[in-house]
Amino acid sequence: MSRRSGVLEFAILGLLRESPMHGYELRKRLNTSLGVFRAFSYGSLYPCLKTLVANGWLIEESGTAAQDAPAAPLSGRRAKIVYRLTAAGKERFEELLSHTGPDAWEDEHFGVRFAFFGQTSRDVRMRVLEGRRSRLEERLDKMRAAMARTRERLDDYTLELQRHGMESVEREVRWLNELIESERAGRDQRDGTAGQDGTTDRDADRSPQQNQSGDAGGPPRYRGGSRPDPSDDTAK
Repeated sequence: MSRRSGVLEFAILGLLRESPMHGYELRKRLNTSLGVFRAFSYGSLYPCLKTLVANGWLIEESGTAAQDAPAAPLSGRRAKIVYRLTAAGKERFEELLSHTGPDAWEDEHFGVRFAFFGQTSRDVRMRVLEGRRSRLEERLDKMRAAMARTRERLDDYTLELQRHGMESVEREVRWLNELIESERAGRDQRDGTAGQDGTTDRDADRSPQQNQSGDAGGPPRYRGGSRPDPSDDTAK
């Protein structure tokens, strides 16, 4: 399976964990919620769905008329098929969710992994964030070295383009630093550090979503304006 197909498999299983959907709904969610898939077509989506069904991770069901209505003009009979995650599919998604290897840090995969951080344990989130930061810091070092070697031979516009690329990577590193600091602060609180009111995270009531993902709060607000897009081509 190619890396891009693996990312698509992960995203489909994650979205269907939330609720069953038909192909049109899935494509819409992939395009709007996970920007890295904005160029995906039905030609890529349906073969992946068929593979997941063959593996026993999804089942196909007949949809209701209400479910089919918005999709019928675009996808015809295919819109009548609703895809539902099986127990084996949930286990497969949990397995993929726990992976923290280099693929999880790359430009394309990181954005999708981050989109499902709400379902990911804190320790896994930390490893993915720190791996991503390390990868970008390596990229920055190479970009700076390349600029130092070639800046005298570059025209102003090419040099400005390289500076723009470096600034994009630097901005994402700052964003990752904030996320990592926030995760560490939440972990310290969870481990028993008392707050100003004398209570700890262990004493506080936790919602089911917090218990599922193992966190005590969300990511920090990005202080540099809008947060960088992890799949931004300028950060490659």
